[in-house]
Amino acid sequence: MRRPIALLAGLLLAGACALPASASAADGDGKGNEDFTIKDPRITESSGLAASRQHPGIYWTHNDQDEGAYLYAVDSGTGETVARITMTGVGTPRDVEAISIGPDNEIWVGDIGDNDGVQWPYVWIYRLPEPKTLKDQTIRATQYVVKYSDGTRDAESLAVHPKTGRVYIIDKQEDGGHLYEGPAKLSASGTNVFKPTVPVDLWATDAALSPDGRTLAVRGYFGGIAYDWNGGKLKRLERISVPLGQGESASYSTDGTKLMLGSEGVGSAVVAEPAPGDAGSSDSSSGSGSSASSDDGGHGPDGKLKVGAFAVIAACVVLFGMRRLLRRG
Repeated sequence: MRRPIALLAGLLLAGACALPASASAADGDGKGNEDFTIKDPRITESSGLAASRQHPGIYWTHNDQDEGAYLYAVDSGTGETVARITMTGVGTPRDVEAISIGPDNEIWVGDIGDNDGVQWPYVWIYRLPEPKTLKDQTIRATQYVVKYSDGTRDAESLAVHPKTGRVYIIDKQEDGGHLYEGPAKLSASGTNVFKPTVPVDLWATDAALSPDGRTLAVRGYFGGIAYDWNGGKLKRLERISVPLGQGESASYSTDGTKLMLGSEGVGSAVVAEPAPGDAGSSDSSSGSGSSASSDDGGHGPDGKLKVGAFAVIAACVVLFGMRRLLRRG
């Protein structure tokens, strides 16, 4: 998403809160549940994040606009890219906004962005096997055509259930969107119609299902919400604190103890927050950064530093004064 004003606003807010730099996961236990910084200069608009299950500590990401159909495997211990995948068998990507790992270590990619939800009569989802060896390579992907039962819309959130493999999308609506459920099995030869099921009370920029499939975490620019999955009939659990800035991505760590929250920009940070409802999250490595919830300017679930009153006021000014500009994405 080309949103220089939104990005500037996020940077200003980050400065107001005096957010310190994130620590590298190399200082942690190597499980991919610590803060890290993406160092690859080719990754300028990281818009999705997914933790690899067969390569511990590796996170898959992508740009929303790129020169090709690329995916990047980033080592959270060093922040370096260890593999770039070129997808074949797909058209020219338009606005890639999300990535998820499904059953059998398959990677699902959501080319689902659509500014204002009016440009594309359909969007695409790609599926490919995660490579067993991490190196630069070309992998053939399956492309699925997706339409919504209630018309075109913009979306940035895709989640694949880790047990059933069913694919879900959350549309991006300023006043809150809906969870859209795909067919039980997607068809590569026809159109796959996604239908709205339940409301999601957030201007969603990404979402992730926990490894056990019991919790759905949805994030936005200024906060997030955790839901009890409840068979797809969502029940709200708690707020999620997110780092201030151009927040575009979310993934659970492979062990499910942390929610990894990323943002756009060169050298962007991925911050590890205690997973929603995780009682054993007092050892958070992300206590070095302030964050904001969707409803207030309080501290995160592990008692991190509260966001100051100035930052809260600034956030309100940015959110409501520039909301129309932020919608384009």
